[in-house]
Amino acid sequence: MNNTDLEAFLMDGSNIVLILLALAVVIAILLGVRIVPQSEKYVVERFGRLRSVLGPGINLIVPVVDRVAHRVSILERQLPNAEQDAITADNVLVQVETSVFYRILEPEKTVYRIRDVDAAIATTVAGIVRAEIGKMELDEVQSNRAALISTIKENVMDAVDNWGIEVTRAEILDVNLDQATRDAMLQQLNAERARRAQVTEAEGKKRAVELQADAELYAAEQVAKARRISADAEAYATAQVARAIAENGLEAAQYQVALKQVEALVALGKGEGKQTIVVPSNAIDAFRDAFTLLKGRG
Repeated sequence: MNNTDLEAFLMDGSNIVLILLALAVVIAILLGVRIVPQSEKYVVERFGRLRSVLGPGINLIVPVVDRVAHRVSILERQLPNAEQDAITADNVLVQVETSVFYRILEPEKTVYRIRDVDAAIATTVAGIVRAEIGKMELDEVQSNRAALISTIKENVMDAVDNWGIEVTRAEILDVNLDQATRDAMLQQLNAERARRAQVTEAEGKKRAVELQADAELYAAEQVAKARRISADAEAYATAQVARAIAENGLEAAQYQVALKQVEALVALGKGEGKQTIVVPSNAIDAFRDAFTLLKGRG
């Protein structure tokens, strides 16, 4: 092999080395670059130990030394609806259906502290639901469901805090009772409705009596008022007569008496169905006295 061939061989070897180095760099870049989706986080280990948590976007790791051990979704998750039995404070057996939503905030805690997240949360929720319902009577469970849900959610959040999890929602979908309890509650409801109807009827009668008494009192007040007005009018008329007597003497009084007698006879004659008019013996004298007095006053 001459010098020219040797130089060509060395040049070809150098090219191969450069090509290999370039390939190694490209492979290292490909192995060292990790693109994390928006909905996930990557847990990176170095020699079996936690190294870092990669967030969404482009991230760099050390090839071969570092590796992505866990790809964790940070999307909100829903546990399958679960049913558990519970006993209330008044010893009523109820079946509660629950639903829980959660999401992972700190994957490094979730993957290294708990093996089965869903099962752990479901067990925790079941225990808390039984404990909280055991403190309440059945009526409170039915009427204060919102407060019960809030309490369950707070207790679950405290329990799973070390797992890097956030409980976003906890719902009680239904509270079911056995048939015997349903029948007893229906009887109680019917009895309560009957009691309310009786109370309403009694209140109606009481109100009617009160209104009747008010009406009678009003009528009595109006009668008294009319009598007072009549008495005032009579007193005024008497005063006027007394004044006329005082001013004109006894003839004015006799004139008034005779005039009243004439008016009474006229009214008696105008009555319907009157075929006979009874005239007092001194009626003619009354007429004569009235006209005489009237003539005298003229």
